[in-house]
Amino acid sequence: MKNNILIVDDLHPAFMEQAQAFGYTINYQPDMKLDAAKAIINDYDGLVIRSKFQVDKEFLDLATNLRFICRAGAGMDNIDEDYAVAKGVILINAPEGNRDAVGEHGVGMLLSLMNNLNRSDAEVRDGKWLREENRGYELKGRTVGIIGYGNMGQAFAQRLSGFGVEVIAFDKYKTGFSDRYAREVSMEQIVKHADVLSLHIPLTRETNGMVDDEYLFHFRKPIFFLNLARGKVVKTQAVLNAIKQGKILGAGLDVLEVEKFPALGEQQWFDELRASGKVLLSPHVGGWTFESYRKISEVMAQKLGEIGLA
Repeated sequence: MKNNILIVDDLHPAFMEQAQAFGYTINYQPDMKLDAAKAIINDYDGLVIRSKFQVDKEFLDLATNLRFICRAGAGMDNIDEDYAVAKGVILINAPEGNRDAVGEHGVGMLLSLMNNLNRSDAEVRDGKWLREENRGYELKGRTVGIIGYGNMGQAFAQRLSGFGVEVIAFDKYKTGFSDRYAREVSMEQIVKHADVLSLHIPLTRETNGMVDDEYLFHFRKPIFFLNLARGKVVKTQAVLNAIKQGKILGAGLDVLEVEKFPALGEQQWFDELRASGKVLLSPHVGGWTFESYRKISEVMAQKLGEIGLA
């Protein structure tokens, strides 16, 4: 069949409605497992996935008629991009759909960390009134360093524009991107000047495990650290070590190198992470809002329309 799409993850109806208007036939199977998808993928022109499973070489070899893959989100790390492109498969993602959510989540995490909001809330509920112990830091006048100035990095910088901070950014793959929200600098300048470090880079072979003990050692000042990118970019134990050394004042981690239970609870560093009062955790929901749920589908549909029917 031509111009039919298999959807294996939960998706806002806006995508299905627009795709059908373009002339596509939809098979919506949000509960479908990998083996079931493998059994039928050769019958489909398109695949829509969020994070259900890895679209690896084996899967792509079974998808003999696949023309495009839509990833309902920003990152493409659950898809073997190089192999898919080599097979002529068009890859579509939607970072424009959840960039605002990530930017706001980052600001929320940062303010909570700097003002001990989660910890002090828990203490008051437990009958403790500790003012001095919860004295906070002001964001105004500080330097925020952003690594990666794509959709997510830009959105975070835009949200910070009213806080009276200096935003500097480094992106290994872009130059000349200084704008009204951030100033392009070298990595050396990030290391020297940052009071806050926020990651907004994809997971690649180059970035896997990038933030380790050595990486954090070089920062000149104690920093607040945020990761709303991909968990495997950061070695969690290195963050915990830097907290103990006073190099990290607080860490906001929306993503972890191992996610979901029970696997997360089995990590050697998990008990230390859970016990730390200087770490704020969320379950990979930085880009997952009621608004982004729809916007991601709208962005994907728009890009689908641009490639046209087979």
